[in-house]
Parts: sequence; structure tokens; C-alpha cells
Amino acid sequence: MKFSKILVIAGLLLFQLGFAQEQADVVLKKALTEAQAKNKNVFLIFHASWCKWCHVMEKNMNLPETKPIFDKKFVTAYIDVQEMEDKRRLENPGGEELMTQYKGKDAGLPFWLVLNPRGEVIVDSFNNKNENLGCPSTAEEVDMFASKLKKSSAINDKEIQIIKEIFMKKN
Repeated sequence: MKFSKILVIAGLLLFQLGFAQEQADVVLKKALTEAQAKNKNVFLIFHASWCKWCHVMEKNMNLPETKPIFDKKFVTAYIDVQEMEDKRRLENPGGEELMTQYKGKDAGLPFWLVLNPRGEVIVDSFNNKNENLGCPSTAEEVDMFASKLKKSSAINDKEIQIIKEIFMKKN
């Protein structure tokens, strides 16, 4: 009887651990290691399950037209932050702190940046007015996004045009 209680408790702990998200610094470290091995930069995105624009950003980056471009140029990593009470388990522990470290604490979501394999910021999602672009959707935002992609990768004009067309579509 005592042994079966131990098994039940152990099973419950393992079940809960299955829902625990990876530490944010572990997600970042894995992405940086992969980026270094593949000679790419890291496209780091802070997002949440409730965030409509986060879903649009992810969808736009994962379409058949754009995914190969982003995959070729970047290692993309997602950090879940700012979840509602009932979804806190989705957050990556340490994600808020990491977002704060990159000056995104009050930026809104999605907040993104591109890091070189050493973890140094190349570009972030702030425009010239220090406003978060989030998921770009206006012509001005998409142009700014495109210029940041050019600055942070060896992306060509044809690839930029494809990305711009996708992000300009009504979402």
C-alpha cells in the first residue's frame, strides 16, 4: 500500500513536470548554440497564448512562402511570457526577467530581437520613436521590419519582398 502511494505521487510529479516549460535561459542558450553551429543569428520572440498579434506574427513567419527564408537565415526561439492566471504554466520561467534584460518589459507583445551567436543584440522590435513594432502590419512597420531583417542577416531583395507581401496582407 505504501509503495503504491509513492508510485502515485511520483507519477503526479512527473505528470506536472511534463507541463512545466523550459527555463527561458535554457531556451536562449540552445538557440545560441545552434546559431553558432549553423552560422546564423537568433530571432528571439517573446509572446503569449492570448496575444492575437503574436499568433499573426508566428503564422506569417511559418507560411510556406516565408518559413524557408526565416529557417535559412535565423534560428527562431520563442519565450512565453505574460500569461493569464489560468495559463501561467505556459510561461517559460525567467522569461519576464529575460525580456526586461532586453528592455522589453513594457514594450507589449510580441516583442522580438535578433541576437548574434554571442548573444549580443543586433536589432530589436523598437522603431525610431522607441515604440514596439510587434507584428508589423502597416506599410511603415513592414518597411522598418524589412530594414531590421536586412541589417541582421544576409537576406536578399527577393526574400525581403516575399516577407513584405505576406506581412502587408490583411491579418
